[in-house]
Amino acid sequence: MALLDIKGVTRRFGDFTAVDDVSLSIEAGEFFTLLGPSGCGKTTLLRMIAGFDLPDAGRILLNGEDLADRPPEIRPVRTVFQSYALFPHMTVEGNIAFPLQMARLPAAERPARIRAVLEDVRLLGFEKRFPHELSGGQKQRVAIARALVSKPTMLLLDEPLAALDAKLREEVQIELINLQKEVGIAFVYVTHDQSEALALSHRIAVMSHGRVEQLDEPSRIYGFPRTRFVADFIGQCNLYSGPVIANAGGVVTLDVAGLGPVRVAAASSLAVGAAGTVALRPEKIRIAAGAPQDSPDNHYRGKVAALRYMGDVTVYNVDTPGGTRIEALLANSQSGRAKFFEIGDAVEMSWPVDAGHFLEE
Repeated sequence: MALLDIKGVTRRFGDFTAVDDVSLSIEAGEFFTLLGPSGCGKTTLLRMIAGFDLPDAGRILLNGEDLADRPPEIRPVRTVFQSYALFPHMTVEGNIAFPLQMARLPAAERPARIRAVLEDVRLLGFEKRFPHELSGGQKQRVAIARALVSKPTMLLLDEPLAALDAKLREEVQIELINLQKEVGIAFVYVTHDQSEALALSHRIAVMSHGRVEQLDEPSRIYGFPRTRFVADFIGQCNLYSGPVIANAGGVVTLDVAGLGPVRVAAASSLAVGAAGTVALRPEKIRIAAGAPQDSPDNHYRGKVAALRYMGDVTVYNVDTPGGTRIEALLANSQSGRAKFFEIGDAVEMSWPVDAGHFLEE
């Protein structure tokens, strides 16, 4: 039995359906992420798990027990908010002790519990500091310590890294991964940041318009998106659509406007004339001054329209004669600014038939 079962949950606000018949399960000890753009329903779903909001339909069960009649304060889950919600007039120790006081834990047992959780988040020695004396990353760790000190069954995190700068966010991501392994409880994490979700999660539920578009492991979400939305939302992706003009031998050929025939490996039964889409990640595309024409790969010519040097890679936007733009990556294998092509250069692009992922429409 899963730790948390969400069964057919719906939440409406007037005529707006924020969460639309969502069903999913979360296992004990899992780092589970709800990912999607603003307004997709991920935070509303998290609030219903926490008990701050109630579903209009469906059930939320924790260890098989329906949480409908349990208010937030007596649910064995704790929430870490984006704003941290620390008490400014209390020290770090006071903030962490607060839920223990509310739970009426004997005063003699509190110091050991507080010390243990401070050790978990690497804040020993910060007990007497006030929130205004802490960095953003330290405040975030205090908020997590306060949530963990009451030993919840599950920790809910609502965009907890959004206020941190990029460098610190990467450091805290590693801390979160290690902390989750150490404490061993389920983390349910809400974010709109795709790279963050891919880096942290055991599984990801990608949401759009209140529904779960795909629930899978990060590598499956990235490499094998089930819908056009998921392919487009997760990372960078070239999406080429058109009618099927051939389907034989495990290879589907689409007629893409402005590009021509595009071949993709797929076990599909779509008939000729049906619509399909190829999702192709930029790193799967080879870009060179010339390409062999006697291979079974897809081959296209174009001119570099724009480029972005990203350090480890350069991102090229290449326009084909038919007006279609292809985004490709080229690794920078030498030090300094390694620019292999300039804007206006003619290039050849190619990719194997199994490099793309076929989506039926």
